Amino acid sequence: MDPYDSDSSADEDLTETNVLLGYADEDVIEDTISHLGGWPSWIDENTPPPGDYANCKVCNSPMLLLLELHGDLPDHFPNNERRLYIFGCPRKPCNRKPGSIRAYRATRKVSLPGLPLPQPQEKKKQPQPQQQPQEKSKPTLDPVAPPKPKLDLGASLFGATSLTSSVSANANPFSLTPSSSSAAAGAGANPFAMPKPATPATQSPATTSADKLAETFADKVRISSPAPISASGTATKQTPESMGAQAPWPAQSAFPAPYQKYYLDAEYETMSRPSTPTVPENVSVEPMEEEGAGGEGDADMKDTFESGMDKAFMKFSTRLAHNPEQVLRYEYRGTPLLSSYTDQVGKRLHPEHSAGRVTTVGGGSMPPCEYCGASRVFEVQLVPHAISMLEDGREGVGLGEGDAGMEWGTIIMGVCGQDCAPEKIGQLGWREEWAGVQWEEMK
Repeated sequence: MDPYDSDSSADEDLTETNVLLGYADEDVIEDTISHLGGWPSWIDENTPPPGDYANCKVCNSPMLLLLELHGDLPDHFPNNERRLYIFGCPRKPCNRKPGSIRAYRATRKVSLPGLPLPQPQEKKKQPQPQQQPQEKSKPTLDPVAPPKPKLDLGASLFGATSLTSSVSANANPFSLTPSSSSAAAGAGANPFAMPKPATPATQSPATTSADKLAETFADKVRISSPAPISASGTATKQTPESMGAQAPWPAQSAFPAPYQKYYLDAEYETMSRPSTPTVPENVSVEPMEEEGAGGEGDADMKDTFESGMDKAFMKFSTRLAHNPEQVLRYEYRGTPLLSSYTDQVGKRLHPEHSAGRVTTVGGGSMPPCEYCGASRVFEVQLVPHAISMLEDGREGVGLGEGDAGMEWGTIIMGVCGQDCAPEKIGQLGWREEWAGVQWEEMK
């Protein structure tokens, strides 16, 4: 009987993860705030960041915007508006040096914790003149307008419509059902679980369309309410708003030519998983004989191969290859994808050193927030395809000899787990956050 030998491809099925992937497009998808490259915009145009935030810490020259992300998280911080930024220096002498890539968070409170969000005030009814006693006034009912829907803060990070349509119809195997999310949050639930928003059985016509339009990015990354985070460090830095007058943000003319602007769309990460091929019962399988099989030479080759292979980079590359067009990965309180376990960032964040959780709780990984002492958590990272998008057509632009070319493998942004911000409603607070940069391996 002939041995079974088939080159037919195995069937594949898809596995969906809790990671939201961002994709770049020159055309507006839904959200006009989140984008790669271009010029930054601010939550409050009258309150730009401190001027020092514009500069590279190596050469003290203005940097270019790599990413602006609309980051409202109503499940975690319902009273806060949030926006995230990553800037990078394009000058060659600054490559691979700490401070050449910086990350910022802007947060503004729109209500105090425990209080409802501000609602538009209804006009008071004017008193009606009294009717003469001899006249019988017919009771009149003032028309009552349907209640206005409660809008989430800000526009959708990547656009509600496109996100809704792009999410796989298959249920996330790690998600919590809406009915069990609150109970599971305090009962050892998967910390990365994300319940899908429940769809009410009936909706009034006044709320259906508006609620859909008001859906934010956080609706796509909802997870069970997190336990309070205790401060694992102490505040070592004054907040910008407490420091008084500071240098203004530079004019656009002070910056090099910006990278091309790309808007962002997103969908949950799906990975193909090849099924194990089945061998018919009437077919025998014979092992292939290889020269030198079982000898010492095979063991030497195996050791040489494994020692020369960077396991972290192989895992990094393989994971990205499932969705090669992704430019960013988002999972609030999740775990970043590392390109190395042996560099400074890898040693901080690899599960072997951080017990699988990227947080400063229980030993430390990311440095704590310098402004309030709270633990930092992972939120977003840029991946290499963002470089090819941003650098397209950049030859000879802006810096005399042209941009140096970005040499990072991934930029990981860790944010304050308590989203510290000014307590005064309406006051915008700026915070520099942790940017963990893993650089390309030197050839």
